[in-house]
Amino acid sequence: MLKMYWGALKRILLRLLTQPKWLLLLVSISLMSLVYSKGSITDLPIAVVDLDHSASSRDLTRALATSAKVTIVSYDNSSDAYRDINARKVFAVITIPRDYEKRLIKGDSVTIAAYGDASSRLANGQIQQDLKAIYQQFLIDYNAVLMRNSGFTDAQIDIVLSPIKGQTDPLFNPGISLAAINFPGLLVMLLQHSLLLASTRTHIALNTLPQGKPSKIIFLGSFSALFPIWLFLSIILFGLWPWILGYRQLASLPVILLMALPFLFAVMGLAKLLTECLRRVEMIYLTLSFITTPVFYLSGTIWPLDAMPYWVQCVAKLLPSTWAVNMIAGVNQMGLHISDNGFNLLMLIVLGIVYLSLGIFISALREGRVRQFIHHWRIVNR
Repeated sequence: MLKMYWGALKRILLRLLTQPKWLLLLVSISLMSLVYSKGSITDLPIAVVDLDHSASSRDLTRALATSAKVTIVSYDNSSDAYRDINARKVFAVITIPRDYEKRLIKGDSVTIAAYGDASSRLANGQIQQDLKAIYQQFLIDYNAVLMRNSGFTDAQIDIVLSPIKGQTDPLFNPGISLAAINFPGLLVMLLQHSLLLASTRTHIALNTLPQGKPSKIIFLGSFSALFPIWLFLSIILFGLWPWILGYRQLASLPVILLMALPFLFAVMGLAKLLTECLRRVEMIYLTLSFITTPVFYLSGTIWPLDAMPYWVQCVAKLLPSTWAVNMIAGVNQMGLHISDNGFNLLMLIVLGIVYLSLGIFISALREGRVRQFIHHWRIVNR
């Protein structure tokens, strides 16, 4: 049996190495991950229309330009700025009104109109956060000057303007960006999708051999041949590629392999279940093409699991990618220890066993082996 196992393993492994179509995954990763090459959103162009042309309005414009996420583009009139925001050349338009400085000196309220392009929610949110913080700090500095001119001491100004001191301390993930969370999710999705395709294709090829369905040891050896290839891809995707793009790379090679093994096992178990349920190659390819994007959204990468409806959370937790994204992003990018992800590892193993068992049961049910077993059991127990 061992000789049959090694023979099947070497045969499938050599076929994968001589026809390395799986390397197309690396080409796909190279193209898709280019959007994450900068790491975070920077230099978003926003239009500033200064209708006051005073010292105070220029100070406000310079304050807005201090943000690393925006680049100030000056306009002489609002119509040109609104035309460019409609053409998607700028992400926001800020209009400093006439008599801005005079109203500040008099203590009158001043309205600064700001319009953002909400079609790009991430960019618009980043601009809003930065501009609100900058404008608030600008007002604090301006009020401090007025109070100092009125005879307030620095200690009194500090108490009035900033009675509560807030401090944000980085914990285990200092400096992490949104892209550093989305990026592992993308890698997990592509690795899962490619392994599902390879596993289902291998399973159907073995089931349709001219000499008939092979023994279970041949199946085991054939599927074992997929592990070295996809472990190699895991090292490239979770180890080398983040380092090339400049993301934090904290997990060592043994830890990456430890995380990848249960994930690959769970995906191959899911592939067994899908193959037995769908049976036909075209149905499997069609199904996987439609479910890849929903699975990506359900993984918790784009939207947190806790914010999903309860029944959606239950569906998400039945997918190997959900647990893998949480584990790999936590260990590889956020600095968690592998021991902190013991539950994720356990759930991947449990999912793999459950899916594999269901696939074997459906196969036995279709072939009549379950009926034969029940019939034999009834005869024995009479």
